[in-house]
Amino acid sequence: MQRVRQGLIGWLLSVLLVSAHAGTPRDPGEYFFDQSLGDFSEELELAKEDGKKAILIMFEMDECPFCHRMKQTVLNQPEVQDYFKEHFMIFSVDIEGDVEMIDFKGNTVTQKDFAFKGNRVRATPVFAFYDLKGDPIKRARFTGASNGPQEFMWLGEYVANGVYNSMSFTRYKRGKAK
Repeated sequence: MQRVRQGLIGWLLSVLLVSAHAGTPRDPGEYFFDQSLGDFSEELELAKEDGKKAILIMFEMDECPFCHRMKQTVLNQPEVQDYFKEHFMIFSVDIEGDVEMIDFKGNTVTQKDFAFKGNRVRATPVFAFYDLKGDPIKRARFTGASNGPQEFMWLGEYVANGVYNSMSFTRYKRGKAK
């Protein structure tokens, strides 16, 4: 009986420790974003090999208060990080960046040209999903900060489950909020 009690107490303590740690914010640079090789055509191949549903790009800039807010309140949440990392490869693009990169079609461009000319990004943040052919998933583009982790999780589910093929994200959110 003593061993059973000790085992039960040990199990209960481990559950409590895991639960307490589950909500602890983590650095989005380390736990949310993937390290880019600077070649999105190659990243596309890696996403296919890893069984990802799509690629997510956060278009941002340093001075953006909404980008900062997303990183400090949503992208730092372990449940958000774990879900998105399971289903997507995730990269950040500086819309003012002069760094050269290779786009999904194999063209060499600067980050700012990829953002502005290639993707018509004019405000930040923009969360844009791309299918495994490198084409934008138009219904899944989200501009601005989300209302919190729950709305952002719904966005991830919306893309991962292919719901964007049958309805708008606004309609999907309305159904989830009921």
